[in-house]
Amino acid sequence: MALVSMTGFSDAQGAGGGVRWRWEVKSVNGRGFDLRLRMPPGFEGIEPAARVLASERVRRGSIQATLTLEASDGVRGLRIDAAALASAVRIAKEVAAETGLAPASIDGLLALKGVIVQDDGLPTDDAARAQRDAAVLESLASAFDALSRARKSEGLKLGALLEAQIADIARLTAEAGALAATQPQAMRDRLAIQLRELLESNQVAEDRLAQEVALLALRGDVREELDRLGAHVQEARALLGSGEAVGRKLDFLAQEFNREANTLCSKSADIALTRVGLALKAAIDQFREQAQNVE
Repeated sequence: MALVSMTGFSDAQGAGGGVRWRWEVKSVNGRGFDLRLRMPPGFEGIEPAARVLASERVRRGSIQATLTLEASDGVRGLRIDAAALASAVRIAKEVAAETGLAPASIDGLLALKGVIVQDDGLPTDDAARAQRDAAVLESLASAFDALSRARKSEGLKLGALLEAQIADIARLTAEAGALAATQPQAMRDRLAIQLRELLESNQVAEDRLAQEVALLALRGDVREELDRLGAHVQEARALLGSGEAVGRKLDFLAQEFNREANTLCSKSADIALTRVGLALKAAIDQFREQAQNVE
């Protein structure tokens, strides 16, 4: 199983019961699994099933699914709300009986708000509504399937990019190791000159100087940081090839990479090694930015 990206987009369409609908689903990176549904009124009942469909296909990411509806051609029109009309007729008769005024005309009754309504083509009985909801959920499942394929396709590109970045980190680590090997000798040469000057002036005791030399050598030793960077490179490659959802682990590993690179730069006593350390930090930042898109 290859890496899966948390970014992707898909859509699916369907029709039935006098209406057409379209799902648009988009996904971006997130710390966990988060699904937001945007649906017209009357579709609240499908939300639990929609969440199950999403969780079966997506482990991590922020997902937004939007449902839009449109009445099929020839369906949308006007209809009379029978209950509203009956109520209006009853009230008109009561008013005419009490006041002696002429009864309300049909055009006056139909002009009342709510008597004539826009027909959206949506089913009103339970059986028809259940059938519609099942068809809408089927379309949503298709959209989630397409989203899953899009995320996997993006994951293939992401995996290749991460492998290249890990190779760059490994190269810079090796380069830092070669420079670090010459660092003790350079420090000794510099210190030898300074020691001779200090001893000639008799300003510092020799045992004190020996302690300072040992302390400087210890502070400038970056072998532990280089070993850890090499181990992190191996772990990153193992994660990429594991076939699991490794986004969180890669993000944590990027933090460990950065910690060792910071320490390497702080211990550097050579400008060339410092430059490599800064280039290493830049490569690690790019690696972490891409790792945050992995599921």
